[in-house]
Amino acid sequence: MTMTRRQLLATTGALALPLAAGKGFAQTAEFTLKFGSNLPAIHPLNVRATEMAANLKAESKGRIDLQVYPNNQLGNDTDMLSQMRSGALDFMTLSPLILGTLVPAAQINGVGFAFKDYNQVWAAMDGELGAHVRKQIAATGTIFAFDKIWDNGYRHVTNSVRPIAKPDDLKGLKLRTPPGPMWVSMFKALEASPTPLNFAEVYSALQTKVVDGQENPLAIISAAKLSEVQKYCSLTGHMWDGYWFMGNKKLFERLPADLQALMAKHVAASAALQRADIRKANDTLQTDLKAKGMAFNDAPADAFRDKLRSGGFYADWHKKFGDEAWGLLEKYTGKLS
Repeated sequence: MTMTRRQLLATTGALALPLAAGKGFAQTAEFTLKFGSNLPAIHPLNVRATEMAANLKAESKGRIDLQVYPNNQLGNDTDMLSQMRSGALDFMTLSPLILGTLVPAAQINGVGFAFKDYNQVWAAMDGELGAHVRKQIAATGTIFAFDKIWDNGYRHVTNSVRPIAKPDDLKGLKLRTPPGPMWVSMFKALEASPTPLNFAEVYSALQTKVVDGQENPLAIISAAKLSEVQKYCSLTGHMWDGYWFMGNKKLFERLPADLQALMAKHVAASAALQRADIRKANDTLQTDLKAKGMAFNDAPADAFRDKLRSGGFYADWHKKFGDEAWGLLEKYTGKLS
């Protein structure tokens, strides 16, 4: 990340607090809404969410006051999902793979080494695969997802033991994963030792050697300062991950139709901007992290994909997702199982 970008993120990220949108309309807001995320304030997602809150307040003439709570201020992912389902929280962003504990179909974008590039990702998630997942989320009856998924990025393995260049390098590695079944299944198939933990616990678990490593996109590795507690970053790109911007259905529907439309418009616009932020950041983050002492190596996907295929990983998840969902995935990725 360049200095100009760092300064930009630090400046805008500092706004990502509950008072982010200012108090100019606070006394006249008809709807005070809460949005929570697990990411640091300087992450592009929270920078854009804070900007969105200000834009919503301005365009609604103060009728909407969206308060942004970054960095697990409202609890970890599991806590916030529970709060949103119960109506105690209006909106949150959540990885589809963690959402998979409630909506199994949601985690299909995280099938290991499935998407070859971002062209496949956006074609699928803005197309029929994303629509299928949103339908399953809405079927819960309590929550829904806006149309455009936000970008988390391709996930890479970091650890303090050795570079990961081939599947055998993962054997026995105690690797923190988020609390989602897809991660556990994939890394067990690759013979690592997956250890599910919420993101709030990651830094301390790495620092105290409770786990050897973790896996995340470069933007999170940077924003969470994981270079302070990890030596090796292996560019595995083992799964693409995003963030559904979700809301409590009943709470959203209490907004008048014009404000619902305004909110949907701004979520989609901010998603597009945030996707571009991640793309630009990925061009410079590796250089920035190298300067902080991280050692990088490539990890060609074919060997990992072959191991997952021969071990039955793809066949097992095909059965779990069913022919319809799996067919939609392979429509964009090509044949996997």
